[in-house]
Amino acid sequence: MSTVEAPEDTEVGEEEALAGLRRQAQHLIAELTGPVRRIRLRSGPTVLEIEWHPETVTRADVPSSPVMVDAPPVPGSPAASAPPAAPGRAAVRAPIVGTFYRSPEPGASPFVAVGDLVRPGQAVAIVEAMKLMNEVTADRAGRVVAILVEDGQSVEYDQPLVELDPA
Repeated sequence: MSTVEAPEDTEVGEEEALAGLRRQAQHLIAELTGPVRRIRLRSGPTVLEIEWHPETVTRADVPSSPVMVDAPPVPGSPAASAPPAAPGRAAVRAPIVGTFYRSPEPGASPFVAVGDLVRPGQAVAIVEAMKLMNEVTADRAGRVVAILVEDGQSVEYDQPLVELDPA
């Protein structure tokens, strides 16, 4: 576990401190060369702790999407009750708990629509978590056959968002 302590500043509001800690976490993760299991950052009374679960890691050198330690999945949540993808189809899943958006900003065209071809690494949606916009990308090529979540709907970690037919 890595622990980084930011200088204490009683003038900084809790929300500003949390935003600063998120920026520090992103910067720290980008600089690390090995796998990350847990990070804990503190600024005064504000603490941000992120943990990756080893069973979800797909590559040894890259951590899977983080899960906030203080936000465990709720039994009966959409992620727990979501059906698996149809045979031969793949699902693009939520990398984090948050709010699902099909477009980069209100009024903009959606990232993808049913029938679109996507390539690996292409953005298909965003999930907003703690005022941060997290891009959701396809991990494989395919044709979008279904958008499984309504725009603005809350999603859980690992919940299927977009269903793809292999291309």
